[in-house]
Amino acid sequence: MFKKSLLLASVAALALAAPATAKELKTLGVSVGLMGNPFFVQVVKGAEDGAKAINPNVKVIAGGVDYDLNKQFTQVDNFIAAGVDMVLINAVDPVAIEPAMKRLHDAGIVTMAVDVAGKGADGTVQSNNVQAGEKACQFIADKLKGKGNVVILNGPPVSSVIDRVAGCKSILSKSPDIKVLSDNQNAKGSREGALEVMIGTLTAFDNIDAVFSINDPQSIGADLAAKQLGRTNFFITSVDGAPDIEGQLKDKNSLILASAAQDPYAMAKKAVEIGYDIMQGKPPANPMTLIPVELITRDNIATYKGWTSK
Repeated sequence: MFKKSLLLASVAALALAAPATAKELKTLGVSVGLMGNPFFVQVVKGAEDGAKAINPNVKVIAGGVDYDLNKQFTQVDNFIAAGVDMVLINAVDPVAIEPAMKRLHDAGIVTMAVDVAGKGADGTVQSNNVQAGEKACQFIADKLKGKGNVVILNGPPVSSVIDRVAGCKSILSKSPDIKVLSDNQNAKGSREGALEVMIGTLTAFDNIDAVFSINDPQSIGADLAAKQLGRTNFFITSVDGAPDIEGQLKDKNSLILASAAQDPYAMAKKAVEIGYDIMQGKPPANPMTLIPVELITRDNIATYKGWTSK
């Protein structure tokens, strides 16, 4: 009788110790701000490759929402209807996205915020955007030797942009002789938006010494605006480290001199890995994962390895 009881106890212990069946990642949804931005193309690619490393047969549903919150809500509802297992979301509004996050949670779907914060997400993976703004604007402060007129070319009011501008301002504020002429113009995160805004800015201000733009597409648009108006008496710094900016930094005729480089592919791939762990009941100790950035300039562009991509 004792031996039988011992055997039953051993079997029960083994059953408790046996690992639970892993939850499958069969379908992944990816929602980004703007598919026309090369950064987000790489986010989708990194997410897809990260998901396929887990399940080669995974289905990935991805799309941009043109920085429109209502479109993002509709996209989330479509993800739920499609029965996705995980969503990577680049929130158009970090706070207003919360109802959509709740709907995902209620449907049992793991949510990972990527590149920007999203209230209610299970986890967040983003670049250290404050650091990006600091590095890009420290370059400005150093080159101007603490004196001059600066324009901050703002963008969509998402957390990454807000953090970059905050980081920039924290550096520029240390130089009393640096004057910020404009910091509230939304260039929409795009080349076209920046071209339009920068033409207006250059028309309004005769004396600009430097421009900080919140991403590379806007920087390229600002450079185009300067060329159209024949302005060459200022320089531009940026954030992204995108392939397009590599050519700009190597071009002596470009006004773009520096960009704080991110790695969107690696960021999204990491988000999928963390999200999959959460699916298995293993959340990270810290829900926020910050990835450091590096400043690339005309002086070190030759050694820059570029975005991780496959």
